[in-house]
Amino acid sequence: MPRPIHLEIPADNPDRAIKFYENAFGWKFQLWPGPQKYWLFVSGDDKTPGINGGLLERNPMMAGPVTTLDVASVEESSAAVQKNGGTIIVPKFAVPGVGWLAYFKDPEGNVFGMMQADTAAK
Repeated sequence: MPRPIHLEIPADNPDRAIKFYENAFGWKFQLWPGPQKYWLFVSGDDKTPGINGGLLERNPMMAGPVTTLDVASVEESSAAVQKNGGTIIVPKFAVPGVGWLAYFKDPEGNVFGMMQADTAAK
């Protein structure tokens, strides 16, 4: 069963948002060495329930936070989403060294991602 594994927070001003989450909650941010500015954050330790994620500049696709689900196959899960009234908004693409990612809208208009782990993704 797919479970949430990652939370993305869009920000108009990433520096301001990072400062807020660091000071208000003690979260730790690190710039990811990828093709776009993307900061990974750790929101706690492995001893308590929770989720880590990333922060990025807001774009038209992301009106609010986006949860990413862990799936065995982006292709199979994409078919299930479409069969049940969801739509693909960003087709499957590689996150090098991490896996395959795609973004969708559910029938209510909520955006979510699905990630298939694959360290060989390029």
